[in-house]
Amino acid sequence: MAGRNETQAMTLRRAMGFAVLAALLTGVVGTATSATEFRAGDDLDIRELIDRARDEVFPALVNIQLVTSQYWGGKEIKGQAVGSGTIISAQGHVLTNQHVTHNGRRFRCTLADKQEIPAELIGEDPLTDLAILKLDLSALEDPNMSLPVARLGDSSTLEVGDHVLAMGSPFALSRSVTLGVVSNTERVFAGGLGGGDPDDMRLERGQRTGLFTRWIQHDALILPGNSGGPLVNLAGEVIGVNELGGSSMGFAIPSNLAKQVAATLIAHGEVKRSWIGVSFKSIAKTGLEEGVLVNSVVDDSPATRAGLRSGDVVIRIDGAPITVRFVEEIPLLLKDIADREIGSTIAVTYRRRDVENTADIVTAKLEKDRGDERQFRAWGLTAMEITPFCCREHRLDNMEGVLVTGVREGGGASLAKPPLAFDDVIKTIDGRKVDDLAAFIEQYEAIMGSEEVPEYVLIVFERVGKNQVTLLKPKPDEDSDPPPELPKAWVGVAVQTVLANLAERLGDKKTIGFRITQVYPNTKAALSDLQVGDIITHLNGKGIKPSRREDVGRFHRAVKKLEIDAAVEITVVRDGEPRALTVELESTRTRPAEARRYRNRDFEITVREVTFFDRVDRRWKDDVRGVIVVSLERAGWAGLGGIRSGDLIQRIDDADAADLDSYREALKRITEKEPERVVFYLLRGVRTRLQHIEPEWNPSDRDKESKR
Repeated sequence: MAGRNETQAMTLRRAMGFAVLAALLTGVVGTATSATEFRAGDDLDIRELIDRARDEVFPALVNIQLVTSQYWGGKEIKGQAVGSGTIISAQGHVLTNQHVTHNGRRFRCTLADKQEIPAELIGEDPLTDLAILKLDLSALEDPNMSLPVARLGDSSTLEVGDHVLAMGSPFALSRSVTLGVVSNTERVFAGGLGGGDPDDMRLERGQRTGLFTRWIQHDALILPGNSGGPLVNLAGEVIGVNELGGSSMGFAIPSNLAKQVAATLIAHGEVKRSWIGVSFKSIAKTGLEEGVLVNSVVDDSPATRAGLRSGDVVIRIDGAPITVRFVEEIPLLLKDIADREIGSTIAVTYRRRDVENTADIVTAKLEKDRGDERQFRAWGLTAMEITPFCCREHRLDNMEGVLVTGVREGGGASLAKPPLAFDDVIKTIDGRKVDDLAAFIEQYEAIMGSEEVPEYVLIVFERVGKNQVTLLKPKPDEDSDPPPELPKAWVGVAVQTVLANLAERLGDKKTIGFRITQVYPNTKAALSDLQVGDIITHLNGKGIKPSRREDVGRFHRAVKKLEIDAAVEITVVRDGEPRALTVELESTRTRPAEARRYRNRDFEITVREVTFFDRVDRRWKDDVRGVIVVSLERAGWAGLGGIRSGDLIQRIDDADAADLDSYREALKRITEKEPERVVFYLLRGVRTRLQHIEPEWNPSDRDKESKR
């Protein structure tokens, strides 16, 4: 019993330390419920502490669902993503990870009371992987309700061994909490065995993150969907933002860094930082006793212009001695430089070959790593603006042009001679210089919007330093039905190949041919004496045999060479005996691949008409009508509304969709009305379903989309 009381006392003392050191985010965190106070005399066990800490933050935890737009293979691909976040202000600001909000086009947040409301992106900071969303409070059931707000604590008080709670929505499930302990309070990811320089950590291509971060490492379970959720101490304060997890290790961004970034994003929508163009290396294993080693210097950077070189040892900054012995200290130095006012002067004293020198470095703005990206559908490519960081990474001479980030197979860029490829830099279009992405968009829209689109566009591009030219043929993305096959003779049966080994097991290894697996109903074949199980061996007295299993189409190809409505003699083997049957041929039926189809760009769904073979394969009666979903964007309006490929749409709101024409007309009326909700009635398997679609009508976006 005494041992238990000692453990409780130690836990309480630690909890007290967390509570009294809570620091509210001035101007960001609104009025919050007062912190739970813990006193040494309280008879609380760890379970009660966990319950109290959970109840402080759980109400402010939100699940974030978003529609994303990414670029891959020369195409824009819409998708869905989920993450977690924490309400940190009474005005509805939600703190989360930037890798959660990245590429987001629409955001919805589910609150603790299960209300689902829209949110807008206020700002992102990729270098710390933090972002701020703002809830649309007008969408609340009670717009006057007070939001639950979590308190951001002081992460500097955290110690190894402290208990922490990781909260979030793993795998998009409802909110959850896991318990763990802190194993490191200043984790830095370094390369090489035994430590080294902090890696340029990247969660996406071309974008660094974590330059200024010393992560909180803990073992509270983190799973996909937990990203952006809070790490909470036993005082019920958020002391970190969970970012990464796996192999029983989790990593959270400290709350002190998150406070600063969140306040700046809310005030300005971005975090502006100073930059001098230097990477540093700790002096561990270098033999140096003081200073920090200049590991590399970017050409034409503020540091280069001030005379700093790789290999120099900086010993004083603004007159204050500096020594960076360990890699964990480097993020603090980088953050100190980044937090200075852009254009300010940093006085640096450094040694070069034992000679002491001084330099005044005027900071420049730290530009974003990754540029904006766009799809150019008619040309079959995606392209991105070239930033200073991108220019350095690709060793380009300058930032003029656009970087090709993807080429669609079969599109104009892939069919050009020579074809454009990933990482090419487009410099001119039809003799006009492309300065940047905005200029590329302007020229593209001018060409594709002209009354007569040219047959070819002359493009000058660079590839690994070589200047090349190519002719690109624009291919407007037009909807067209598959080319129909000309009517030919057909027998209404399905067959499979029978080779020697199968024929032997069926009773006669010499009976090689085509076994009838189905006689299609409502056909002339159904009126004949053909039966399932018959093995076709001759057509009009001429032997017809498969030579391999894949020759299943040989019989129907032979029939197509005959005349429609002709009477033919088909020899079959039934019960071991050959029989000659007379069958009247008929015209081929439309197959699913040849069916007319229609794509609606608003709902981002493609459907086709029902064919004879659909009715046979799905065993639909003749009175079953509708259109079959061929494909859809998973994160488009229809996809988000729960419609799937293969569904049979039969009605839209009060309008029948019995065929392709009536379906098209129903959608046309919907588009004219622009309702908040549309009900699709459909057949999936043997069950009818009602799927409610919530369009987000925006005519300007639709006009813009049609031009791309």
